[in-house]
Amino acid sequence: MDGDLGDFLRSRRARIQPEEVGLASHGRRRVPGLRREEVAQLAGVSVDYYIRLEQGRGPGGPSRTKSGGVSDAVLDAVARVLRLDETEHEYLRTVARPARQKQSKRPPAPRVRPGVQLLLDGMERSPAFVLGRRMDVLAWNTLGDAVNGFSRMAPGDRNMPRQVFLDPAARDLYPEWSAVAAQTVAYLRLAAGTYADDPALCALVGELSLKSEDFRRLWADHQVAECAYGVKKIRHPVAGVLTLPYETLAVPSEPEQTIVVYTPEPGAETAERLALLGSWESAPAR
Repeated sequence: MDGDLGDFLRSRRARIQPEEVGLASHGRRRVPGLRREEVAQLAGVSVDYYIRLEQGRGPGGPSRTKSGGVSDAVLDAVARVLRLDETEHEYLRTVARPARQKQSKRPPAPRVRPGVQLLLDGMERSPAFVLGRRMDVLAWNTLGDAVNGFSRMAPGDRNMPRQVFLDPAARDLYPEWSAVAAQTVAYLRLAAGTYADDPALCALVGELSLKSEDFRRLWADHQVAECAYGVKKIRHPVAGVLTLPYETLAVPSEPEQTIVVYTPEPGAETAERLALLGSWESAPAR
């Protein structure tokens, strides 16, 4: 995904006005926010160095590490000037110094260990599922399926970004679709920075960019964010609107997999609706 570093830096300096960092604004500006020269000045690096960094041409000189990458000191200074939050700062480090990963011609399909599936199944009162690096849904428990309908989807459609942007029913499924869409793209961009050499991930971004104007717009905004916890609303066809706080759990043995667990407060209306939904799912067929 060539150009991500430069596009990200340009989008971030466009957010900051000169007056916010103590600089006088003289004359008409062709672009919003800080100029490259101003970022370089505030970060304490040469203008040429910063331009080469933003253009992805591998700046040279004493601020390079022994391995040839940009030093932490420079990236930290740029992050400070651009007022990056912790997630954005880490993303800057990732895209500025990408770790090249060897890709086999046919990478093995991600698999969920039996023990992880047993963990999901043990969460009888909480909808839960496992996401892979591309936000593919790899496994789920009964209640997770009851809420999201994963088993009724074609295998290729069990992907959160594809569902959010390409499924016509998504805007009805998510009452707060705009927030869900923005969060999905921000997390996908974070993954794209980490797995820049993943051809399937590049293909997913290309497919969504081609088929969804909303995705193209959000992708161009270069927002990055973790989705460690939060609240999602889902309009279920039987149970009605469910307000679902969620937590994400890392799988230590599988660093590319994340367990997502919906955690409604006991006694809340959503918890009661989930309990009813669970009883319907577990009832024997007649």
